[in-house]
Amino acid sequence: MTANWAIRIADENDLDQIMRIENECFASDAWSIENMHDELVGAERFYVVAYSTIAADPDRLIGYAGLAKSPLVAQGDVQTIAVTPTSRGIGLGRALMNALLAEAKRAKLKDIFLEVRADNPTAQNLYLALGFEQIDVRKRYYQPDDVDAIVMRLTPAGDVTYEPLVLGIESSCDETGIGIVRGNTLLANVISSSMEMHARFGGVVPEVAARAHLEALGPTLHEALATAKVSLEEIDAIAVTNGPGLAGALMVGVGAAKALAVSLGKPIYAVNHLVGHVGVDILERGELETPTVALLVSGGHTSLLLVRNLLNDVELLGETIDDAAGEAFDKVARVLGLRYPGGPEIDRAAEGGDPKAIRFPRGLTLPKDMDKHRYDFSFSGLKTAVARHVEVAQAKAAAGEAADMNIADVAASFREAVADVLVTKAVNACLDHNVPRLLLGGGVVANRRLRELAKERCDANGIELRIPALSLCTDNGAMIAAIGSQLIMAGYEPSGLDFGADSTLPVTTVQTI
Repeated sequence: MTANWAIRIADENDLDQIMRIENECFASDAWSIENMHDELVGAERFYVVAYSTIAADPDRLIGYAGLAKSPLVAQGDVQTIAVTPTSRGIGLGRALMNALLAEAKRAKLKDIFLEVRADNPTAQNLYLALGFEQIDVRKRYYQPDDVDAIVMRLTPAGDVTYEPLVLGIESSCDETGIGIVRGNTLLANVISSSMEMHARFGGVVPEVAARAHLEALGPTLHEALATAKVSLEEIDAIAVTNGPGLAGALMVGVGAAKALAVSLGKPIYAVNHLVGHVGVDILERGELETPTVALLVSGGHTSLLLVRNLLNDVELLGETIDDAAGEAFDKVARVLGLRYPGGPEIDRAAEGGDPKAIRFPRGLTLPKDMDKHRYDFSFSGLKTAVARHVEVAQAKAAAGEAADMNIADVAASFREAVADVLVTKAVNACLDHNVPRLLLGGGVVANRRLRELAKERCDANGIELRIPALSLCTDNGAMIAAIGSQLIMAGYEPSGLDFGADSTLPVTTVQTI
């Protein structure tokens, strides 16, 4: 079953949604909003929330849990845990508890206590499975229901699997991303985009991007630390994108990561940007099922990968031989007189348009192309075809002739051609390699028609489609931190300090030593 949820650190902004769940789950003895607020902001409190990653219902909270820490006596108390009734039975309660227990281990707590209602055997069984034991019964503890409380204890908390606290830095293009991950749990994902700076140029300017990274790194780092409620001293390791991407932009991130690693005395892991897009699935599911085919679509990359092992066996099946899909969207938007970035603009322009109005070419899909370029992409010809269509229509209009120029139809037809090519080749890769799952990543995944067509074709072919939350599809530091965390937990040695930015880093190199 696909896990349509993820876990992060709670903050004050979650209070209203937490109270909604609190009142839904504990109708007779719910905490007051004042008490819950004090818990969220209190010293030595650690709260996490689970949120929906379903595109139609993003960021809706579906569960939460809290831990009270007493470092002086090395003890902790599970204050509360709740999951909405419609989200039970999918492992969410266990995941929330594991997040609390990981924090207990980090805080070096030796005894963890909790109370559970005697009339809730499901919760009792979960806690027993996690290693808790019953030590007492408090008669009629839960009022006004007159229900006993079973007191349980976990000793020691050190039995919890080690989950490193990793800070990830992403600066391969125009987004400055700082992510913080503990094990498989997302704590912070802060992104500062310089897109507006590039809009007047109609595309990303490398020098502008590099300077924007320099200006954004400090504030973005501080915001991420505040969101995760950790200090730099608590970080176990630094992970950074060292390629592929824009050379100057990569250098800024690599330099910052090395400075942090040296000043803090922390290990550093140089990881592949493209593999990061695949690894982000771990932050939503807790694991990456392999093998999987991954289609990564952005302004700079259009790549089709076969992932047998995330850390050491990633094969590049195919990639664009000219324009990336996102780049084609930008260029076509310019032809249609739309603003940068082109993806969202074309999506909006296509509303009400007929995707079958114009049969634009599907690059590298003819029989003669399929032998040599079965998994490769080409969008240059498509871009040119759109430009010619517009030029002809404009020339006819200028001559006083009837011109077939409906921007909605052109936008919809262009979008359909791009989505058709992307999905066709991705599904072919799944079927050819007998892989029953497809992962989408990259900023172009925000395109609604691409997601719709991928679902239609995957459902028709018995392929499981996985689309991360859009905040995790675009370039971000969380995906880089996730790869770093996996490398650490798998026992990989850190990178040295002599690695550099590599704008053409092959996807087969997951970590640069």
